[in-house]
Amino acid sequence: QVQLVESGGGLVQPGGSLRLSCAASGSIVNIYSMGWYRQAPGKQRDLVAKITSGGNTNYVDSVKGRFTISRDNAKNTMYLQMNTLKPEDTAVYYCYAGGTVAAIDEEVPFAAWGQGTQVTVSS
Repeated sequence: QVQLVESGGGLVQPGGSLRLSCAASGSIVNIYSMGWYRQAPGKQRDLVAKITSGGNTNYVDSVKGRFTISRDNAKNTMYLQMNTLKPEDTAVYYCYAGGTVAAIDEEVPFAAWGQGTQVTVSS
């Protein structure tokens, strides 16, 4: 079992900043891909940014230049630095991780989601 715990959400004024964290725990062998998704009320969950174990990143166009995704492989932790926040960034943010965990005598794949953290951008 792999658990992802997010932190860092909250209420911020437009133009402000927040930093989200996602810590993974369990019998993790490798985490190949990690990402942040968000879901606004009445909308589907969409990808915000993702990062590979090698540090390659991808962002949705609406956050390019404002958000920065990073990860600490030694700590199995991922971050999302969000700057110049806008009201349309308001959503529940979820972290995702995919990789392998140790079983009795083999590695098995896993895919896990965090519980979500609320980000509200409002004056």
